[in-house]
Amino acid sequence: MQELTQITSKFQARKGPIISAPKRRAKPQATAHDGVVDAPTITDLTLPVTGHALPGTLAVPARPTGLVVFAHGSGSSRTSPRNRYVAGLLHHAGLATLLFDLLTEDEEDERGNVFDIELLAGRLSEVLTWRRTRPDLADLPLGLFGASTGAAAALWAAADDDLGVRAVVSRGGRPDLAATRLPGVRAATLLIVGGLDTAVLALNEEAAAELGGEHSVAVVPGATHLFEEPGTLHHAGELARDWLLRHLSPTD
Repeated sequence: MQELTQITSKFQARKGPIISAPKRRAKPQATAHDGVVDAPTITDLTLPVTGHALPGTLAVPARPTGLVVFAHGSGSSRTSPRNRYVAGLLHHAGLATLLFDLLTEDEEDERGNVFDIELLAGRLSEVLTWRRTRPDLADLPLGLFGASTGAAAALWAAADDDLGVRAVVSRGGRPDLAATRLPGVRAATLLIVGGLDTAVLALNEEAAAELGGEHSVAVVPGATHLFEEPGTLHHAGELARDWLLRHLSPTD
């Protein structure tokens, strides 16, 4: 029997049951980059935040249609192979990406910092403010991509309307850790969860009901928390790409 991808949204749930669609290789939405896409320009950066300077990597394709800033999960960094894989899919679709370390090396040694969502969100917010100083980034529609605890930081930051976040994607995230901020999140939010990650799926479904804007929960069949199973990370990346293209489009 063909596997199904279940997508649940607050607005759909009011009208009827969960909508299911066959698992497939999604086609990218049309962009100015259809066809052959040049490799993005990669720049290593030092990002100023209060009291520290954090390393980051900016990748900008020719004529980008949006910027997606990544927030990594606990025990990870800007070099996360899973986040870099998703970033590659976004580059091919014409989106710029910024991956950076949320903590310094010394801060990472303090385990409590990894779960200090307010601290992580504060760092993310400072970087989102910094991007306005860059003429090549300031006017690009802004999206966030967060994994694990980074998803909570992304949602926390997105609740600040002054930062101009238009879309958020969470992969295997813990939105419940930003529970008090969820009603203020008006950015379109996609929560991607592995079908075998049952505990986190339940947390995401509960958190989704608290979000203040358009949102969906997408379940990737056969995936556990880290999306290590063959094809599952690519599936999640395609879902993220299509959501971000839709909501960062100039015509959105």
